[in-house]
Amino acid sequence: MVSSVLVPRRSRAKIWSVIILLVLLAVVGSVSYLGWRQSVRGVVSLTPPPRFVGARTALVFTLEAARGNVAHAEIRAVQGANSAVVAKQEGALGRRVEIPVLLESARLGLREGDARLEVWTRDDFWRPLRRRDRPVASYPVTVDLTPPKVELLGATRYVASGGSGLVAFRVTGASRATVSAGKLAEPSFAWGPPERGARVALIALPWDTTRGVPLAITAEDEAGNVASRGIPSELRPRRFPRDTIEIKDTFLQAKVPELLPQRSPSQSLVDGFLVINRDLRREAEETKRRIGATTADAPLWDGPLVQPRKTKVFANFAERRSYRYRGREIDTQVHYGYDLASTRQSSVPAANRGVVVFAEPLTIYGNAVIVDHGLGLQTLYAHLSSIEVKVGDTVTTGQELGRTGATGLAMGDHLHFEVLIHGVSVTPIEWWDAKWIRDHITQPLREAGLPEIGTREEPVRRAPAGNTPRRR
Repeated sequence: MVSSVLVPRRSRAKIWSVIILLVLLAVVGSVSYLGWRQSVRGVVSLTPPPRFVGARTALVFTLEAARGNVAHAEIRAVQGANSAVVAKQEGALGRRVEIPVLLESARLGLREGDARLEVWTRDDFWRPLRRRDRPVASYPVTVDLTPPKVELLGATRYVASGGSGLVAFRVTGASRATVSAGKLAEPSFAWGPPERGARVALIALPWDTTRGVPLAITAEDEAGNVASRGIPSELRPRRFPRDTIEIKDTFLQAKVPELLPQRSPSQSLVDGFLVINRDLRREAEETKRRIGATTADAPLWDGPLVQPRKTKVFANFAERRSYRYRGREIDTQVHYGYDLASTRQSSVPAANRGVVVFAEPLTIYGNAVIVDHGLGLQTLYAHLSSIEVKVGDTVTTGQELGRTGATGLAMGDHLHFEVLIHGVSVTPIEWWDAKWIRDHITQPLREAGLPEIGTREEPVRRAPAGNTPRRR
């Protein structure tokens, strides 16, 4: 006998209801999923360009896709009815991509006035309906093709290697103005009545500056237009002394562990000394440049810098030193600044008014203080046994900064003294000399009809270089 299972009509209706519900859910889910994919945000532009563009302006546009990769990127310059493609990239460019742009206004037919830069892009994220390329950003810009104007007002007539000078000038239509000596470009500062629009800059010439190195004023506006004018100063080379320093084992045993505590036990004391004399010396120079980049925008000093009382120069500026160990030359370096001999742990006075901008150990210099005198002029005091000031202190001429010592790479108690302009060491003898300041700093300002800087004069306590026993 064959039996059959009969499904009640009501049960069959429930089954069909479940099936229909599942189908509806699947349809709704698919539609929602497709709708989500269609609605996913496309590519966005993250870096707007500057407000102004000039004759030749370099830009970088950063684009980012919400999903997938940037597949097409196009930058257009639009002015009136004219539109020109500036840059274009296609392919799987990555989720985040940087598009470099060189905007050459003349080639693109741009003229001075309003324009806009458009960013057209698409991604490779799949959507039910394909999106066309479209502008995702439109940036208004102003095309400025007129370079700034530079007018020289006065300058130091004669400058020397390892020395310094001053230039006074006026710029029109510039947002930035620098003065350069070869590859060194230093800032300038507003000076005198605001209506005159004059600027001044101190120039530093490194000790190894040679004839033919150009001195120039460079002005740049917001659009990147640049104007440059040479400074008619005559460069006079200087010759600097040489010296030989014998390195003793007792010196290495005392200084290397102190200045290079991380030295491996397998590294010899001589190799450790070379790391100190080369790498730590270079690190100190970088710190001096970094500190020199921050300076008061007005002069703080008054009159010439003052040499400490009862001191004598026994090691010279830009002295080229040969370091010898057991009769063999192991290194050569240049000594920046003067070494001043005096009594042991004598008082170290500030050379002029200013603000302390550094007061801590500085690699080969040991305990050091740097005082900012404004307009980029700074003085450095090194190898101190103690420091009596802190960063931010305002100091007066002659105020005690600390006591002499033999910290750092020093062979004996003395003061290492440097004059810096924007972190570049120059010879102190110029800034100790009231007549030199009159001829090289004050005179260019007089020629320009501008107020003088630091005109107070007093007897200058300055000793000539001597041949006393060296106590580095």
